[in-house]
Amino acid sequence: MKHLKHIFFDLDHTLWDFDKNSGLTFESIFKKHHVELNLSEFLPVYEPINAKYWKLFRENKISKEDLRYARLNEAFEVLNFKAEPNLVIALSESYIEHLSDFNHLFPYAIETLEHLQETYQLHLITNGFRSVQYRKMKSSRIINFFKTVTTSEDVGVKKPDPAIFNHALDLAKASKNESVMIGDNLEADIEGAEKVGMSSIFFGKDNTFEGKSIQCLSELKHIL
Repeated sequence: MKHLKHIFFDLDHTLWDFDKNSGLTFESIFKKHHVELNLSEFLPVYEPINAKYWKLFRENKISKEDLRYARLNEAFEVLNFKAEPNLVIALSESYIEHLSDFNHLFPYAIETLEHLQETYQLHLITNGFRSVQYRKMKSSRIINFFKTVTTSEDVGVKKPDPAIFNHALDLAKASKNESVMIGDNLEADIEGAEKVGMSSIFFGKDNTFEGKSIQCLSELKHIL
């Protein structure tokens, strides 16, 4: 990566600790709406269901509204928790409204961004909803690190579609040979970037993955 000039980050599960912030959000809105569910039972059921519906959303098989409603409704059904449709809708809206109230980042996120921006231009590509993602970045105080931000709503397609990566490269005035994508999702971030000729670094652990990977953001200081 000798010729590297541009670093593109994913946001959720890469810099912004989605699972932790999401859990805190559910704790808050369950209290607000008087939902008597134990989070230690709810979250292990909800999280894989949420991942399943996000995959369907990436593949354009469901709408944003379907995603927000169905992931909650299915989790409640699995837990045999009776929730009227109006409650599910209210919770889904409240969740989006308050998700950015919490701003936990992964360890060493700020330090790593500060270190990298001395040498590289930093950018962000996210499948998240534009208004929500900007609130997350502002509340966690990382938005100023990025020269450009590309959301799926800006482009009309989602990672791993090549169009979102090409749009981000054009916006950043970056060539694919000078760029690397860092993200937690092998399909959306890693395969998506490699399809357009970008280098990639996987943030996470997967024994089947043979490419370049890290398990802590601080490792980037030594790799880049």
